Amino acid sequence: MMKLLDGKRLILASNSPRRKELLGGLDVDFDVRVLNGIDESFPETLAGEDIPKYISQQKAKAYMPSLAADEVLVTSDTIVYLDREVLGKPKDADDARRMLRLISGRSHDVITGVTIVSGIKINSFSVTTKVTFKQLSDDEIDYYIENYRPFDKAGAYGIQEWIGYIGVTSIEGSYFNVMGLPVQRLYQELVKM
Repeated sequence: MMKLLDGKRLILASNSPRRKELLGGLDVDFDVRVLNGIDESFPETLAGEDIPKYISQQKAKAYMPSLAADEVLVTSDTIVYLDREVLGKPKDADDARRMLRLISGRSHDVITGVTIVSGIKINSFSVTTKVTFKQLSDDEIDYYIENYRPFDKAGAYGIQEWIGYIGVTSIEGSYFNVMGLPVQRLYQELVKM
């Protein structure tokens, strides 16, 4: 792999197995660092792409005091956005059922905000992908929740899981963004640095 980071160490600030897998696909070495208890709330005045971008910036601020001079930090946040409502991680099976019924037979946006910090440089961006689901039956929704327990996923689904196989009829934009990290755009931004 070409010298992407010019001797700097890449730090992924995420405990998500999907983000680790996706970043690993870029063939760059990286370390994972996780701080617990970071506030992921956002001002109610924000909408759309500004929400995950703001949250990724807040995450970056929490990590910056511990960042060494030779480290490049990547933080991110992904939301499912439908009718100006953020569908976050479901609290329980009933909440997951509610979210899956909302996206059933409709299109929604999956938006990931990413912040990269290197020295005094901070770069934030967001990527949006439009995802369309077929009309899901209650049996399909219940089967998915019972067998895949999507409680750690925005919008209560993982596109790479069974529900994506049987339910997604189209996507416009980055598939990897829907998984949680727009790696093509992240690569492009790291090359610029």
